[in-house]
Amino acid sequence: MTQKKPSRQQVYTLLVQIGRKDGDGLPADATGAALMIYASGVDEAEAVRETVAILKQADTAPLDVTGYGTIAEREEEGHEIDADERALMQRALDENSVIVAQMTPFFGDEPETDDSPAH
Repeated sequence: MTQKKPSRQQVYTLLVQIGRKDGDGLPADATGAALMIYASGVDEAEAVRETVAILKQADTAPLDVTGYGTIAEREEEGHEIDADERALMQRALDENSVIVAQMTPFFGDEPETDDSPAH
C-alpha cells in the first residue's frame, strides 16, 4: 500500500526588485522599488514563479528576486521575526497567496551603495 505524500505548502520570504513600467503605481519620480514579499509554495522555486507571475499581472516589472527561505530557515540564521510579520506569513499560508509586506521606492538621487571612496 502506497501512501500519497501530502503537498506541504510553506511560506518563503522574498525580496523583489522592480523597475519602472506604465501603470506600476510607483511615485512619478521613482526609478524602481524593492518589495518584501511573503509567498506560499511547495518549494522556493514555486513561490518565486508565482510571485513573478502575479507581479507581472499587476503591471510591475520584476527584475531580480532574492530568496530568504522559510520562517524556520530565517530563525536558524538569527533573524528576529515579530508578531506582525508572523501574522502576514500565516495569512500567505492560509490563503495560499502572495503578500507584499513592504514597498520601498528607489529614487535616482540616492547615493550609490558601493564602497568606493568619495572624490
